[in-house]
Amino acid sequence: MFVQPLEPVADSLPLSALVAALPLVTVLVLLGAVRMKAHLAGALGLAVATLVAWLVYGMPLGQTLSSAAQGALFGLFPIMWIVVNALWVYRMTVRTQHFDILRRSFGRLSDDPRIQALVIAFCFGALLEALAGFGAPVAISAVMLVALGFDPARAAVVALVANTAPVAFGAMGTPVVTLAQVTGLPLDSVASVVGRQTPLLALVVPLVLIWLVDGRRGLRETWLPALACGVAFAAAQFLAANYFSAQLADIAAALAGAAALMLVPSARRPADEAVRASVLKGVRSDDLDHDDPRPEIYRAYAPYALIVAVFSLAQIPPVKELLAKATQSFDWPFLDVADADGRPVGANVFSLPLVATGGTLVLVAGLLTAVVLGVRAKDALREWGATVRELRFAILTVVSVLALAYVMNLSGQAATIGYTVAGAGLAFLSPVLGWFGVAVTGSDTSANALFGALQVTAARESGLSAELLAAANSSGGVLGKMISPQNLTIACAAVGLAGKEGDLLRKVLPWSLGLLLVMCLIVVGQSTAVLGWMLP
Repeated sequence: MFVQPLEPVADSLPLSALVAALPLVTVLVLLGAVRMKAHLAGALGLAVATLVAWLVYGMPLGQTLSSAAQGALFGLFPIMWIVVNALWVYRMTVRTQHFDILRRSFGRLSDDPRIQALVIAFCFGALLEALAGFGAPVAISAVMLVALGFDPARAAVVALVANTAPVAFGAMGTPVVTLAQVTGLPLDSVASVVGRQTPLLALVVPLVLIWLVDGRRGLRETWLPALACGVAFAAAQFLAANYFSAQLADIAAALAGAAALMLVPSARRPADEAVRASVLKGVRSDDLDHDDPRPEIYRAYAPYALIVAVFSLAQIPPVKELLAKATQSFDWPFLDVADADGRPVGANVFSLPLVATGGTLVLVAGLLTAVVLGVRAKDALREWGATVRELRFAILTVVSVLALAYVMNLSGQAATIGYTVAGAGLAFLSPVLGWFGVAVTGSDTSANALFGALQVTAARESGLSAELLAAANSSGGVLGKMISPQNLTIACAAVGLAGKEGDLLRKVLPWSLGLLLVMCLIVVGQSTAVLGWMLP
């Protein structure tokens, strides 16, 4: 058995922490300063983590490589298994042109560009985040806004800022699933706390979007629809994350927000021409005037209804128990690790949920979607293969980052760093750490894999709630998404502003920092009696 050491370097915790941080520093420098591709930076960071674990922490090389293999497998299944199948569903709607029908349907809900921004960037963007994530919501929302006549730069900024509140539960809950796995905390507990933090952002973001679209006049004239949308979104996300299913939190929130928005009478009133003239500076797409048959509109919405139905069915207790029987648990080969107190770690046993996992459920919904949309089996299979090719570098990135995280966690590197920063007022800093991780990696999933275990170790050393600080890592991370180089590049490419990433960064950075400060204060309040009553 390998027992994790806490002070392998000169019996000094600070010096050991500096060495333990080398893999993270390697990844962050390669990404931020050298601008290396994320999958290459992750691979080199993994190599450094392996050397530190073997040569400094004394972890046998076989166990070090075994821990990396376990992290890589978890990155493939269930993490990327969810993402691939979710994006596959979206690609089939594009192939059959039902996505265009959906876009036209949204354009007819209101001719007020401020309401259109909420429907497309906030509500539909959240739905896309729930299904795919990894930049898809920003790219697709921005393109749709430009088609409606928005100035490209404004469309990109709106899409970036809107992609905040849903990120922690994106890709069918992938970030919180990863967070639970790397920290050893129950998924329900982690999701519950995140569901009491990010909904507070949802109350504010729609108002911010209205300001970005039309300034003070927009807030004065459309604050009520924006507030109704935010309240409904927040309530649905809170209820789903706490009492139903973390995987469905964003889907429920997106649908509730859109429904509430359309129920407010002022959201359906024709916009003043002066508003349209000042906001819409681009060229409106001609195909928006095309009328679609009602049955085709229903079919365009069908994939999302099928996903909700499949996940809802999977939550029925008898069905849930039946699906759980397919889960395979076994001792992970060549791994026998104990923590610094001599207790065996949970990763010694590996569970493989073959059926009771989000990716398999999305696959079932995708097969039903293919039937409803009339996609032939051969074409559906071809689209699935194309999805894998499209995500190949994202797959490599997630696999390498999770392998790195597992090596750091199981060798004791994460514990050393956690003990070191335990007394540094981490309740305030924990969202900052998540924000920094997402800003650099572009992924809340990756940031949770890198820093989740560290947050838990620090929480236990400082007497704070492990669930609170782990959740804060994810909730703070969502605010780094809008300034990540990957997302900025995606936004610019989508609206034809390649090379203008710096301009977009200057526009969204103040909002990112301002909302991060709000989240830090929320977490500090939840760590004390002031807001502690909010926690489960």
